[in-house]
Parts: sequence; structure tokens; C-alpha cells
Amino acid sequence: MKKVLITGGAGYIASHLIKELLKVDKISISVIDNFKTGFLKTIKTLQTLGEFNFTQLDLSNFEVVKQYINENKFDTVIHFAASSIVSDSMKDPINYYMNNTVNSINLIKCCSQNGIKNFIFSSTAAVYGDIKSQHPIKETTATNPINPYGRSKLFIEKILQDESLVNKEFNFGILRYFNVAGADFENKLGECHEPETHLIPLVAKVALGKIDSISIYGNDYKTIDGTCIRDYIHVVDLAYAHIEVINYLEAGNNSDIFNCGYGHGFSVKEVIHEMKNISNNNFLVKKELRREGDPDILIADNKKILKKTNWTPKFDDLKLICSTALKWENTLI
Repeated sequence: MKKVLITGGAGYIASHLIKELLKVDKISISVIDNFKTGFLKTIKTLQTLGEFNFTQLDLSNFEVVKQYINENKFDTVIHFAASSIVSDSMKDPINYYMNNTVNSINLIKCCSQNGIKNFIFSSTAAVYGDIKSQHPIKETTATNPINPYGRSKLFIEKILQDESLVNKEFNFGILRYFNVAGADFENKLGECHEPETHLIPLVAKVALGKIDSISIYGNDYKTIDGTCIRDYIHVVDLAYAHIEVINYLEAGNNSDIFNCGYGHGFSVKEVIHEMKNISNNNFLVKKELRREGDPDILIADNKKILKKTNWTPKFDDLKLICSTALKWENTLI
């Protein structure tokens, strides 16, 4: 039986992966989280769906992490645990480098020294920075992150690549997420950040009357309607992508980096229009000045993950993404 460890398992994307892994035969799942941003309620919900081992553990406790990794002898580690709010990283960069980079370095060291073969890393399109020309964005596009969050993730990518060069038995899969959205179809899990910074859950809050209005920051971008375009991927499709990358590495394939998106995008105005339609609420939309650092377009070139793994997107539908997000938001107080 394969032993898989998931760090940050009480978080948004990790919890959806756990839910899907619980359906897979011959996998023993262990989960750790410190509940700084994840929720105990999420773990309790997952425990109603299947059996897994849970340990409350902070990755900054290096000696305990070392002992935990040494004792459990995992086959695969999937590393989600991180701070992820870009604006916070601008205000407190040291904390982001400590939590995202330093803690990850120790985890990678423990995994490499204890014979763990496969390490899957939750990275981000933020490593690319402000892309002006190349669309869609390839994995070979130059990386130039413009904030500490993106840089904290890119540092780990480089460390994984360097470690795999000296430890030939240590393999990695790096998944660069674009805009993850939506919720599971049984409405048991979904996105819940405080403060919320992502467009689709924010628009869902407005549609439900939890917020008075939504703001569009700039309408003079070089796009079809003047608002920014992003590649939105349903969180369940992203969970499946992780499973297929596990399978890819277990089959003996080489370490690699994969963009995770659909290869096309929707504008801010299109997202707002879709949420208005499904909620039947013509809510207030305000126009504000541009925010610094918002690229016109961010779209993934996903050809590599489609070609090298067996991942096939199933939920590439803006209406579906928005409707699952809206249903989930309606469950939250």
C-alpha cells in the first residue's frame, strides 16, 4: 500500500485532493496542518468521508517534523502548507520567506534524507510575474515574480531541482496553479479565506448580499472588454491533476513542472455577468482605478500536463465554477 503525506491538508485545494484520494484504492493517507489558515471543521468533514491519519503539526518545529518523516516512511509527499495572500506578503515578507521557504527547505531535506521518492509541490503562476507578451504562458517562460509570495514559491522550485540533481532517487512534480475556483459538488468543501481576495468568491458574497458591491479595478486593459482576463480552473479538476502527477512519478517518469489551467480565460466582466445570471441578482458593480501589478492576461499553456499525464479536465465551464462557488458561499455564515 502506498503511503502519502499531505501537508496543509485543512486548506482549500488540499482538502479537495484528500476527498478524491479517499476514493482511490491501496493508498494510506496522512495529513498534517497547524490550523493557522486551515480549519478543524474541514478535517472533521473529511473524516466523515473516509479514513486517514491526522496530526496537528507546524512545519517550523523542525525536530518534530524530522522525527515524523523518519518514522512514517512515506512514498509521496504533497506539500501545500504555505501562506498565500499576495498583499500580506508585501507587508510582511520575512514571515512569508520563513513560513513558505525556510519551512519547506527543512521538509525537503527530511524527505530526501529519508528515502521519500516523490515530492509534489503546490506552486503558483505568480512565479512568472507580470507577463506582457507571451500568452498562453509556457513552463519555459522566464520566471520573474513581482512579490514575496511568488518569490517564496520560486525559491522552493529551485531547491527541489537542485536536490534532485544530487539525489537521483528524489523526484519532484511542481504544479503551477493559475486561478483556482469553485467547490466540490456535494457542497461539503469550498474556499474560505479571511480576508477573501479572490474574484469569484468575492462576487459570490456580493450576489448573496453579504457585501454591498464588487469593484472592477481598471477597464482599460488590452483585452476584449477592457478588464483583466484570467484562467480559472475548477478545484476538483486541480485535485485530479495532482492524482495524475502522482501516477506519473510512480510510473518512473522524470521530474517536471506543470502548468495547471484550462488554456483559456475569462474577463472580470464575464465572471461578474455569469454570477449575476446564476444568482438572478443585478448587484452593484463599482469602477475603480487600476491596481499596481495586475497583468492584462494570465492564461496557462497546459499542453505539457495534457501530453505527459493522463489528466483530462472535466469541469471547464465558467457557469459550473461560479455555481459551485455560490452554493458553497451560501453555506457559510
